Amino acid sequence: MKNRNRTITRRHFLKETAGGAGILAVGSGSFAASVGLARGASAGKDPNPFAYDVERLRKTDPKLIHYEQVAHFPGPNPKPRRIAIGPEDRVYIAAGNSVSVLDREGTRINDIGLGTAARCVAVAGDGTIYAGVRAHVEVFDRKGQRLATWDSPGKRTWFTGLAVGENDVFAADAGNRVLLRYDKAGKLAGRIGEKNKERNIPGLIMPSPYLDVKLARDGLLRVNNTGRHRVEAYTVTGDLEFFWGKPSAAIEGFCGCCNPVGLALLPDGRYVTCEKGLPRVKVYSPEGVFESVVAGPESFVENAKATFVQGTEDCRLGGLDAAVDSQQRIYILDLVANDVRVMRHKA
Repeated sequence: MKNRNRTITRRHFLKETAGGAGILAVGSGSFAASVGLARGASAGKDPNPFAYDVERLRKTDPKLIHYEQVAHFPGPNPKPRRIAIGPEDRVYIAAGNSVSVLDREGTRINDIGLGTAARCVAVAGDGTIYAGVRAHVEVFDRKGQRLATWDSPGKRTWFTGLAVGENDVFAADAGNRVLLRYDKAGKLAGRIGEKNKERNIPGLIMPSPYLDVKLARDGLLRVNNTGRHRVEAYTVTGDLEFFWGKPSAAIEGFCGCCNPVGLALLPDGRYVTCEKGLPRVKVYSPEGVFESVVAGPESFVENAKATFVQGTEDCRLGGLDAAVDSQQRIYILDLVANDVRVMRHKA
């Protein structure tokens, strides 16, 4: 039997999700197009116009940083994946083989054991906790008592994100490159984001397992189509309403093979995006216009090294995730340093 908790490489993800050669080519091409190739930059006399100026990009213009750190605490368990904020601003972190529940200051309240690697978590308004492991979803009450275990939807399932609405639960399946819509009883009610020419949906491209989903106040789902370097908005019935984003190493764009890797939403509809490779957290307007930086690569030194040292072949390394509390503070989960930074907008 295969050990599902072993270290996952990008090649392993592509192989097991049957996207291998095609997606690898798209991912590598996107990386080259968005940031260029640093190798060979000094081979000729003329500078390479496509060279990836790492040192320049690691430094953020201070004028663009509109947030300041107000708290910082260690992650409760190793191998963190996702963070969520629930009622009473409780913090939920999917890490190791459990979901940890913390207060807003980072003090541990409870650990909910899953028995296998936790991939994602979301919390309903009544405190019901939905935890995603690789192939299925588990449901707990606010005290951590198990209520249900849903059936796996099928082969190659690789859950990496969850969102909860009044009547539905949406699960991001990076393995099959689709969003699954469930009712609260765990019955599969629809599939969203799959390639469909008749509905003018190009499909999700996932070079690595970072598909995320959020349900906005306008009733539309926001999804990070990482291989296309953009954010897409869908109705709960699967219509693609709009999208924004572009591949670029410039601060307003998304670089690397697959970004952004995480999403959060502010109450007024603005986006918080998280990136890997060049780990940075940014804010965009409801229309997708870049506004400011929450924290740049200089804040996540070890995270940046995880990708630059290993190279793009292991683009599953590194990354950040974020969540927003009732005071509009942004909690940033560092997947490498295994800590949480709490950021507040500067007065």
